[in-house]
Amino acid sequence: MDLSIVIALYNEEESIPELLAWIERALSSQKLHYEVILVDDGSTDTSWDVIKRESKLYNTVTAVRFSRNYGKSAALFTGFEAAKGSVVITMDADLQDNPEEIPELYEMIVAKGYDLVSGWKRKRKDSKLTKNLPSKLYNRVARGVTGIKLHDMNCGLKAYKNEVVKNIEVYGEMHRYTPYLAKIAGYRNIGEKVVKHQARKFGKSKFGMDRFVNGFLDLITLWFLARFGKRPMHFFGTFGTLTFFVGFATAAYLVADKLISQANGLKFRQVTDQPLFYISLVALIIGMQLFLAGFVGELVSRNSSERNIYKIKERL
Repeated sequence: MDLSIVIALYNEEESIPELLAWIERALSSQKLHYEVILVDDGSTDTSWDVIKRESKLYNTVTAVRFSRNYGKSAALFTGFEAAKGSVVITMDADLQDNPEEIPELYEMIVAKGYDLVSGWKRKRKDSKLTKNLPSKLYNRVARGVTGIKLHDMNCGLKAYKNEVVKNIEVYGEMHRYTPYLAKIAGYRNIGEKVVKHQARKFGKSKFGMDRFVNGFLDLITLWFLARFGKRPMHFFGTFGTLTFFVGFATAAYLVADKLISQANGLKFRQVTDQPLFYISLVALIIGMQLFLAGFVGELVSRNSSERNIYKIKERL
């Protein structure tokens, strides 16, 4: 199969018929063997009934329904597992992604050899205050942390090689960072394509402003796991040793200063009367705790069942 189109949806009963018809029109002139995988993420409206009705009109449509709302990451992961096409396209069900972009995205993977191509909604049809400005700030931070020069990391319209989606695990709310997950897994040929962004036609956005806070926290989590997931002592041990050394040096200085002043008959303060002494004690304790955290992390990492599971790309 040439192409799999994975669509995660939640309460999109009005959009589904138009979306499927639009995909059919966009690909009718293409000689592609494709499938459309709809993942209903526990919709509470009639989305599933609409999917069942519409699937009878298209022999390309398959669908999965969750028992409750698990989130977009879970829906995409399920769709990725089911995808059979050599190229996998993801898009949203709200009609803001344009299916006419699919053929060119497909060609960028097949002909130009990209592992992943992310859409870039250069001209957004959203509110500047609640969507555009926060999105620009978010993407600037994401570029700095991940090292991936994408203008729109969170764009739902993306194209992947099949092997990429089979070798990344999308969980929690990590769907925002599939390019970073791909890079961590060793797929670094990541491209970008300017895509048309449509104004929302039905309903309202399912994501609030909290997605930017959650997105930042998820980004820090991924960065930490990518750099120190298998060597936590390098992180905790470094900061623990530094903090312990600062605390020890400060305490040593206070004690030495008292002894020198006392030996020379100079006026001095008791070490325990100085606030700096207690700060140094706190630094010593924190340093020891960080070091122990790194030690425990190493023990957990070394005994993890996943420690020696590596993804082999090719064999001779």
